[in-house]
Amino acid sequence: MHEETKTAANGCGKIRSGAQNGAALLALMEKTGYSMVQQNGQRKFGGPPPGWEGPPPPRGCEVFVGKIPRDMYEDELVPVFERAGKIYELRLMMEFSGKFIGVCVSLDNCRLFIGAIPKDKKKEEILNEMKKVTEGVVDVIVYPNATDKTKNRGFAFVEYESHRAAAMARRRLIPGTFQPWGHTIQVDWADPEKVVDEETMQRVKVLYVRNLMISTTEDKIKAEFNKFKPGVVERVKKLRDYAFVHFFHREDAVAAMSIMNGKCIDGASIEVTLAKPVNKESSWKQHFNGQISPSSENLLGFPNKEDGTQKSLGKPASLSVRLNGQHSPGPPEVERSTYPIFPGIKLTPISMYSLKLSHFSSAVMHLDYFCHKNSWAPPEYCLYSTTSQDGKILLVYKVLISSIADDSQSYFMPEKLCTTVEDAKELAAQFTLLHL
Repeated sequence: MHEETKTAANGCGKIRSGAQNGAALLALMEKTGYSMVQQNGQRKFGGPPPGWEGPPPPRGCEVFVGKIPRDMYEDELVPVFERAGKIYELRLMMEFSGKFIGVCVSLDNCRLFIGAIPKDKKKEEILNEMKKVTEGVVDVIVYPNATDKTKNRGFAFVEYESHRAAAMARRRLIPGTFQPWGHTIQVDWADPEKVVDEETMQRVKVLYVRNLMISTTEDKIKAEFNKFKPGVVERVKKLRDYAFVHFFHREDAVAAMSIMNGKCIDGASIEVTLAKPVNKESSWKQHFNGQISPSSENLLGFPNKEDGTQKSLGKPASLSVRLNGQHSPGPPEVERSTYPIFPGIKLTPISMYSLKLSHFSSAVMHLDYFCHKNSWAPPEYCLYSTTSQDGKILLVYKVLISSIADDSQSYFMPEKLCTTVEDAKELAAQFTLLHL
């Protein structure tokens, strides 16, 4: 932890005291003219810098730098980052881990995920409640329950006017400090929507239709979307309460989106948008040559993506090799035998990434291998815990995948808890692979 009362080693291997740190930071402020304030668990350098005129830099101008050594402070960081250009603001957090730093475009996320909301609450009630305790609320996104449209799904997305407002709200809403309607809510950053380039979106001729009734059939959907112009729909694929409507021509898809959005089908008001294409070439399923079983997600106990509720706090269904996982995703299980090392046998150093997938038996190793092959950063695992009703400690890992190629970040976390660290990590890796 960065604390001025502690003694720290600088980059040259020397020890400098808290007083020396303070002197170095004062010298930096005198030299640059920037101000420095400490608040809300972070220290802010600049923002704006001296002589700055006009509004702050727009979204997309900020980068996140992680894994900064504990013994580095602004007097060493600022000269490094100034090589790239003039600094508007540098915010130094109070806790860091060691090793090499990592740099990526900062996710200017303005949306929070709020879980464990009473299912009888309407959008207006949730919006008013969020406005009471947080500032900068712009909108609340609530989806109706798949089977009962009069209820919500137990979660909502709260949109804020800025990333700062969302970050302050997240801190304010930490579980245990705020209990709307007498409930302890769950709070986290909402997963950012995958960005698809404009050129690709201009070729899309498939519509994504949500908020359908469970009872609505594919034939009914096709008939409804064919009403404005007969014969334009090629096919419909419905999954639970949402569907993908494929058109023969893009112009018909765009016209249907405009006409059908907000229309009622079997009593449900539907939402219609252009479907975002999936990059199948980078998907894990294709990477493993389609050897994953179509029903693996169900066998592993993964919930439907549209259902934000947690199914149970019990033992996860069917982890792979170690938990009798004959339905394990990926290649067939490798022969697991031992062989003697005879005298004089030659051993050659190799990299694990030069091996084939058939040499790996765990999802954790598969995920590491897959990230390397796609030029991504190694997966990062963050461990969380809770306590079951009978007093057991239950564990789950949240996995961060950072793409080195395009600076994107994705978070994955299964909605199942485990009793051991090994099982939790294996399940998290399986879940991540299935959703990449």
